[in-house]
Amino acid sequence: MRARALLFLLVVYATYSHAEKSKFYYMDSLCKDHFLQRQYRKVDGGVLWSRNERNLDCTVTFQTHSILQRFMLHFDLLQLDCNDHLYVYDGAHATAPPKADLSCRNTKQQVGALFTRSNFVTLKYVTDNWGTDANGFRLVITSVKDPKHGCKEFRCKQREFCVSADLMCDGVDHCADGSDEDTAALCPESGGPGASGAWMAGCAGALSLVATVAAAIAFCVCRRRAANQRTRLHMQELASSNGGGGCAGSEAGATRLPGNPQPPAGPCGAARAGRLRRAA
Repeated sequence: MRARALLFLLVVYATYSHAEKSKFYYMDSLCKDHFLQRQYRKVDGGVLWSRNERNLDCTVTFQTHSILQRFMLHFDLLQLDCNDHLYVYDGAHATAPPKADLSCRNTKQQVGALFTRSNFVTLKYVTDNWGTDANGFRLVITSVKDPKHGCKEFRCKQREFCVSADLMCDGVDHCADGSDEDTAALCPESGGPGASGAWMAGCAGALSLVATVAAAIAFCVCRRRAANQRTRLHMQELASSNGGGGCAGSEAGATRLPGNPQPPAGPCGAARAGRLRRAA
């Protein structure tokens, strides 16, 4: 019962704690299976790696958790071969003209940050059979929300849009201005002014979870004890009602048979024995 209660609380905690750390994807893994390519991947933040994959014709689609969000994309690394192309589509399909067609002529500084209008982004990656180990990219994908829709998460400094607070201090620059990785102000490992607040918030959350689990276990234990006590009382009432139908309630009125120094088994048995002997 205790283990079941703990498992239930952990499932509830995991369900409602929908925020998540950055997810990491690799193009060679995503493009192996056509079924995996067709799945929409819901992300708060992710990093997509390409490492000189050859002979690819791969399409993957990402989706935000909320329709109020959209995607921001920027590159930490962009070095494509001239015969390789990365197409970026604003939507759930690679049908309309691409928002961007990236190849060897593009650098990460030239591309900058790309924003979608919808809550989907589709990437199509086409490569030939030649390349070097230097070819590839590292693309950061982040779900962002405009402040006009309300911001209860983390607000980036320069563009002032909102990203999931769970993406802070995870080693990935999701705001494209470094504000979510500002170690001096936010991240505990820096020992900055915001460190104590972050640690206190984490400890408070952990203590809250422990207290909830302890309360649930105590409730289950008390409930089991109460049920056992009711069962004992019910059995005693049944025994009393079965044995109280006109039999003597004490050993004083019982008659012992000759040659049996031990008292009879019980008042009712003794009374029956006495009545039988008198009747004879």
